Amino acid sequence: MSDSSVSGPRNIEHGTFDEWPSPLRTLFDGTSIETKTGFTASLLAADEGRIRTSLLSVGELFAPDPGSVCFSLWPQSRAARVISKTGSATLTFVFDEAFFQVQLQAKVVPMADSPVTCFIATIESGEWQKVAYARLVQEIEFAFAEGQENAVLERWRHQVEGLKRAASAAA
Repeated sequence: MSDSSVSGPRNIEHGTFDEWPSPLRTLFDGTSIETKTGFTASLLAADEGRIRTSLLSVGELFAPDPGSVCFSLWPQSRAARVISKTGSATLTFVFDEAFFQVQLQAKVVPMADSPVTCFIATIESGEWQKVAYARLVQEIEFAFAEGQENAVLERWRHQVEGLKRAASAAA
């Protein structure tokens, strides 16, 4: 369900959702990765007052259905350890000139043949906001090192295929 409204003297547009809006499902559908390379999301996890952050590309995110998202992290990362322990994470990103924040409940999906830790998460709540007087035009963005584009895109495609397998295994 989605809710959208404009409020206050600064015309803040905001909304809530518990399923991915259609344009975000398309962003996280695992296809046409080469056209989505600039996108970056920040995955936050909190444990004992410490915030752990991992930056994720479209090669590390896959939405198998409207209410969930799979993501992958390096197993040795602090965020992977915290999310494995707490089951909670927050995904933040800029899309369509709006700031998105999505609260997730996540669990590890065991994948013996994967070098990364795969998670499947359900959306607990999502919200977005933007203002009429200014546009969000720049977020954190991945750019390929010279000569690395093909190798990175291939790795991202491989990781998304792994996330698709994880989604199927978790179903």
